[in-house]
Amino acid sequence: MNRQIRLKSRPDGMPSADNFEIVDAPMPPVSDGDVLRRTTYLSLDPYMRGRMSAAPSYAAPVNINDVMCGHTVSQVVESRNPGFQPGDLVAGYDGWQQYAASNGKDLRKLDPAGAPISTAIGVLGMPGATAFVGLLDIGQPKPGETVVVSAASGAVGSIVGQLAKVKGCRAVGVAGSAEKCRYVVEELGFDACINYKTDDLVPALRAACPQGIDIYFENVGGKVFAAVLRVLNRNARIPLCGMIAEYNATSDPGGPNLRPLLVHRALIKGFIVSDHNDRLPAFLKEMTPLVREGRIKYREDIVDGLDAAPSALIGLFEGKNFGKMLVRVSSDPAGGQG
Repeated sequence: MNRQIRLKSRPDGMPSADNFEIVDAPMPPVSDGDVLRRTTYLSLDPYMRGRMSAAPSYAAPVNINDVMCGHTVSQVVESRNPGFQPGDLVAGYDGWQQYAASNGKDLRKLDPAGAPISTAIGVLGMPGATAFVGLLDIGQPKPGETVVVSAASGAVGSIVGQLAKVKGCRAVGVAGSAEKCRYVVEELGFDACINYKTDDLVPALRAACPQGIDIYFENVGGKVFAAVLRVLNRNARIPLCGMIAEYNATSDPGGPNLRPLLVHRALIKGFIVSDHNDRLPAFLKEMTPLVREGRIKYREDIVDGLDAAPSALIGLFEGKNFGKMLVRVSSDPAGGQG
């Protein structure tokens, strides 16, 4: 049988366990040209909240009673496709289930000797590519500039700050606990980190950014965004990656005064990393050695068992995760410990 987690109903506000259904389904059929694989790791990401909603967005919603979407690392168990062999490790988009089959066009082969396979859906996967494209292509950092990133200990924000340091910038994070701020500064090498739950944001930002803010990488929205606007430099750039503070709102949360964007001639640009797949080769070429050499560090928050995915996703929106949120669906054939 193929264990699956399907979308049972659309959430109103914060998702709950009742929005999901755990099902034992038949194994997927394998036709000529197909590749059958067993899921090893499942990535949990904030964008999934949007896919649970029927509201218009950049991607189609998951249909009721369909398997929840998600990026995965899997091992090939049967192949009728000459491009893949049993035992191959691949990254794909198999969703919240133990097994999946397709013609293989959506798969990327992985080399476990290059990096732990879990990184293919983390620092060397969609979150890493999001940080890379948003910071370098939209933010266009220059040595000596100041980069601020919200959700700084998370899968995307942690990489943004480290890339900013690689590019010669001052990196300032915003996170939701003293422990996360310590990690961002002491482990990841940011210059400073602000606790948005306890610090007075505008004075704290001015103290941490004495030369003002040149780039703000936006993952959160809400009061953090409002405070950052008051410390922007002229010609600042704002890569708009996400607004996690608003994803579960049941009424219009309002917004900050955007007049500083006009006064400071700031550029703000929303982006979806899947629109930039042409940048994947450059991303992997630059980032893989940085990860291998330890110049870009990462942290994974792993829960075991597919059935744990709903509660782990809810915890993601509550800020309970610390690092890239993954579900280990089956044992890692490459020996990764997570």
